[in-house]
Amino acid sequence: MKAMILAAGKGTRVRPLTYDLPKPMIPLLGKPVMAYLVEHLKKHGVSEIMVNVSWLHDKIEDYFGEGEQFGVQIGYSFEGYTKDDGEVVPEPIGSAGGMKKIQEFGGFFDDTTVVLCGDALIDLDLKAALLEHRRKGAMATVITKEVPWDKVSSYGVVVSDEQGRILEFQEKPSQQEAKSNFISTGIYIFEPEVIDLIPSGVPFDIGSELFPLLAERGLPFYAQGRPFNWLDIGTMGDYWEVLQSVITGEVNHMDVPGIQIKPGVWVGLNTSIDWEGTTIEGPVYIGSGVKVEAGARIVGPTWIGHGSHICEGAEIVRSVLFEYTRVLHDVTLNEMIVFKEYSVDRKGEMKHASEYSSEEWLNARDRRRSRRKEIADQDNNELEKEKVSA
Repeated sequence: MKAMILAAGKGTRVRPLTYDLPKPMIPLLGKPVMAYLVEHLKKHGVSEIMVNVSWLHDKIEDYFGEGEQFGVQIGYSFEGYTKDDGEVVPEPIGSAGGMKKIQEFGGFFDDTTVVLCGDALIDLDLKAALLEHRRKGAMATVITKEVPWDKVSSYGVVVSDEQGRILEFQEKPSQQEAKSNFISTGIYIFEPEVIDLIPSGVPFDIGSELFPLLAERGLPFYAQGRPFNWLDIGTMGDYWEVLQSVITGEVNHMDVPGIQIKPGVWVGLNTSIDWEGTTIEGPVYIGSGVKVEAGARIVGPTWIGHGSHICEGAEIVRSVLFEYTRVLHDVTLNEMIVFKEYSVDRKGEMKHASEYSSEEWLNARDRRRSRRKEIADQDNNELEKEKVSA
């Protein structure tokens, strides 16, 4: 069995993270989500993996290379073009269109292939899924999950008979229009014949175009509802929920890195914590090179990225700070994700640092800027001098 990881999308619903990161590079416990997928594929004996890339493609390619560090082979198919002046322009051609391009270029899909979206964490038993796929004589299989009815509009909806044969596929229908609450997880198993159905040279999507075509033609197209963990990072709200689940240990085989220095508190190398008046309630991870000043309060589940600086009196509650975040004195961050100049709350509402009435956090690498307390002290000294001179 071979594998294809879909990684060409812009991930607009996960902004601001995807301003600087392609969606498969979004970190969980300090490691890109796509790395967990590659490791999972390797664990199940899959060693040949193609990845279609487009938006910020170089970040994926630079990190994964040709796959040597994972014990697999990884190849890439870039979707886009280069202008005469050398500018590279991303231009995705749809998930199915990307597969067709790969097939026409080098004939990669000459065996059963598992296709995965690059933005979800899974522990699916791929061998068991492949066994059922072959037992039913399927040309295409979709791995499904049951979701609450009020969630169906975010997914592709699968309508199948008692044998699992798919009769209809609805791409993100409204709740009123949905004919089922079983949805596609973005995990598929394809035989090479499926690629032959994809038109050449035009954008073509798996969910909205290829699957309805398979269903309409009555081809051997099946759904599998299997018990497994599936943590989808579709939105910033999803990302917050996934991180909380991972940090609290609810996801098997995902352990918090670092050394546990007290129950529920893990630290990376060379951290500096002033425990005078400081409270840390786990589960909390404090990355390498982080400085926590006296009087800080940190309540888990919380992740503090490496190189960050938590100033005196700051309070971090159930939040995620990306690397090199300096939270200033007496600032409270409650259920927030902080990524460079942006914050996102639990509901997915994003704010730029400039929208706050006062400075809440800074780039911890920027030593040119004084901390808020120091600025306040300077201002007070100037006022005292003015009073004396008056």
